[in-house]
Amino acid sequence: MKRLNTLLFLLAGVQFVLPFLLQNGRYEPHRDEFLYLAESRHLAWGYMEAPPLLSLLGWITNHLGTQLFWIKMWPALFGCGTFLLAGTITLKLGGKVLALLFTWFPFVFGAYLRLFFLFQPNFLEVFFYTAIAFCWFQWVLTQNSKWIYVSGIALGIGLLSKASVSFYAVGLLTGLLLTPQRKVFTQIAIYIAALIAVAIFLPHFIWQYRHHFPVLHHMELLQKTQLVHIAYTDFIKGQLLLNVSCIYIWLVGLYWLLFSKMGKPFRLFGWAYLTVIVLLLVLHGKDYYALGLYPILFAFGGFQIEQFTQIHARWLLYPAFVFTILIGLLLWPLLLPVTSPQQLAAYYSATHLKKSGLLTWEDQQQHSLPQDFADMIGWKSTTQALANFYNHLPADEQQHTIIFCRNYGWAGAVNFYGKQYHLPEAYSDEASFLLWLPQQNNASVNNIILLAKHLPDANDTAFHFFEKYSVIDSLNNAFARENGTKIIFFQKANPGFGYWLSSKINSLQAPFNSPAAK
Repeated sequence: MKRLNTLLFLLAGVQFVLPFLLQNGRYEPHRDEFLYLAESRHLAWGYMEAPPLLSLLGWITNHLGTQLFWIKMWPALFGCGTFLLAGTITLKLGGKVLALLFTWFPFVFGAYLRLFFLFQPNFLEVFFYTAIAFCWFQWVLTQNSKWIYVSGIALGIGLLSKASVSFYAVGLLTGLLLTPQRKVFTQIAIYIAALIAVAIFLPHFIWQYRHHFPVLHHMELLQKTQLVHIAYTDFIKGQLLLNVSCIYIWLVGLYWLLFSKMGKPFRLFGWAYLTVIVLLLVLHGKDYYALGLYPILFAFGGFQIEQFTQIHARWLLYPAFVFTILIGLLLWPLLLPVTSPQQLAAYYSATHLKKSGLLTWEDQQQHSLPQDFADMIGWKSTTQALANFYNHLPADEQQHTIIFCRNYGWAGAVNFYGKQYHLPEAYSDEASFLLWLPQQNNASVNNIILLAKHLPDANDTAFHFFEKYSVIDSLNNAFARENGTKIIFFQKANPGFGYWLSSKINSLQAPFNSPAAK
């Protein structure tokens, strides 16, 4: 057993290091990473997009340094934690070396390779799905109530990372009700665990209440702009493609849970899987929203594959290993940006991955790179160009100039890189940046540096106040999602602009202001 535990931690170590070795140094943080790092500079119990746990981790990162390692450290660590939980389940079932390897393969040859390298709430969501499942697995094995209490703690903390962790709670409750484990509802432990979860989540709920539930505004916007385009068939196809190199592992695990006599004690996890999949289908969830369901299936699947091949068909191990490793290696350039954008685009064309649909963005169009990769390009060079212009303005001009960005990615990037270039804080009215717009001291604003893809049109009232404008520079990188973004300098606002700006900010923030802020 000691040898197997050593292998477990060795595989976790390889998993931690691998993405740092694979990702090419040309790429910068992702636009969403800039957002969550910005939120960590405004610590609160909640934000427009997510609960506070990720931003707390970002607050620590901001104190460690701006190097990419400190940003990526958290998803890599929680990814290792997810594998360690799944691997422990494998070992407790009686799995050996082969079972551990099959449990580990998806973390290095599937979608988790990217997910556990992006500083976004999804890596926390997957970890807490797995942590909650681990607790209930331990309860099934031991019938020890302490695991029910620990699951309540995991659920509460998980809800502070992403509210959708509640989906798995619903799934497990369904699984408990549909299996003999329903006897747990006669125990007070499950109700105390629920109260623990509620108590942990309560500060965020209070924040949402005091700010009139901005999460609903965010979900409505997400539904209108992204989720509405997701067809049921696309979601199902995504479940097959996200871990295509390891698809047989989770399918075996799910079959074992639902139909095997040996898997009957753990059948609640099979029902939990089906329940969450149905929920996500009904809500038009994105395919990767379901990734938290699979680590435990990989644990069960890895164990069953090892058992079956050792008794019946050992030869099956060879095609399984070859399939997973070859397909996984083929997909590495799709999971992480391992080389330059030009070389990646050429690789996708040569391997016909471009025709797979995996390069479809939120606009439902095919592009040269995955959207996540295109979201890692152009931020620093544009910030440098902006800083070069700003720092050549006379000092009195700088004092009366603000930087405004059309989207949260630019605002986050300028604030992330801007400190080294002595730039003032950049503002935006998108995402949580809306909550941080200053309502006061706008009377002195005379100039605006705008980062936007397009020049303001006739409906952009704010820019009617200025005497003139000029385009200073623009991002010229065909592979960047923000290609064409312009640095536009608006000068000499008329005296009424400051009053108009404060009034406009107040009206934008009013729906989210707490009673104390009014």
